[in-house]
Amino acid sequence: MGGTARSRTNEVAPGKALKIGEVAEQVGVAVGTIRYYESLGLIEPDYRSESGYRYYGLEAVRKLQFIKKAQCLEFSLYEIQQVLGVRQQGNPACSKVRELLDGKIAYLEEQIARLQSLKGELTAYQQRWQGEPEDAPGAEALCSLIEGVASAHPVKLKPLLQH
Repeated sequence: MGGTARSRTNEVAPGKALKIGEVAEQVGVAVGTIRYYESLGLIEPDYRSESGYRYYGLEAVRKLQFIKKAQCLEFSLYEIQQVLGVRQQGNPACSKVRELLDGKIAYLEEQIARLQSLKGELTAYQQRWQGEPEDAPGAEALCSLIEGVASAHPVKLKPLLQH
């Protein structure tokens, strides 16, 4: 890259615009990711040159950093879009973040309960199957241990096609 040497900081100097590749390097995302975020309306370039180059300023860099941090907290791009939308309407975004966070915590609590139940079930099977003999190599059953579970957990199967 030509031009002046640029120190790598977390911010763009006010009034200074960077090309998409420079922003990608500074924020630590791929150029394609920035283009994708732009297609979703999460960020937009400050302007485009006559030759089509995108130039981004401080606001876009801050939004990209925000997106990365929000993703680390398991916020989806759709949820991030909602938060940015609230902010864009001139409203404080933190109340939306709290609302989304409450939903995430409730969902995680449900998942934890489901996984604890599954763990108990699997542990019971593990103990029950400990002394079971192996199926004979030519046996019709693929694994009688799992096939025996079907009676406890009915699975709807379609009839096999007859040729």
